[in-house]
Amino acid sequence: MKALDALNSQCAACRRCDLAHHRQKAVVGRGNPGSDLMLIGEAPGADEDSLGLPFVGRSGRLLSALLKEAELDEDQDLYICNVIKCRPPNNRKPTLEEIRQCRPWLEEQLELVNPSLVLMAGATALKALLGIKSGISKLRGQWHEQEGRAFMPVFHPSYLLRFQSREAGSPQALTLQDLQEAKRRLSAQGG
Repeated sequence: MKALDALNSQCAACRRCDLAHHRQKAVVGRGNPGSDLMLIGEAPGADEDSLGLPFVGRSGRLLSALLKEAELDEDQDLYICNVIKCRPPNNRKPTLEEIRQCRPWLEEQLELVNPSLVLMAGATALKALLGIKSGISKLRGQWHEQEGRAFMPVFHPSYLLRFQSREAGSPQALTLQDLQEAKRRLSAQGG
């Protein structure tokens, strides 16, 4: 998509905040920009910063495994990006100002990809997209309709790395349930 290629170039040249001075690469997105499903995380980590792609480190490998188990093809069934396009130093959480500065890039991605379903991985994405500050544990797995889209909070894969169990009720099992629900809804829409 030419528009997304242009967005990638614009993000690479962005100097809106200090994060640009510390990054190796702007990390814009990957996957199918024609999909009706988008997954939005928090910010790139070291591996993502090095490769210029979201969710390619340990968290990304876990996400890939969960997507596969939910029968979602990460190259075909969804588009993956982050709220912030540059890695915060020491993998700290992005500041409100950094989120504000990066917001136009995320809004443009939402406009260009135009997904009907959006998974928000983690509290930062939930707050940035819906303005909800509540804990993700209470809201995960629930769809929230806004601006013609359905948004669902899910646990961030980096959080899931702390829990190896897949027993019923465990964070990984709940996330798999949420991804399966997204797959069901995507399939029901014909996607």
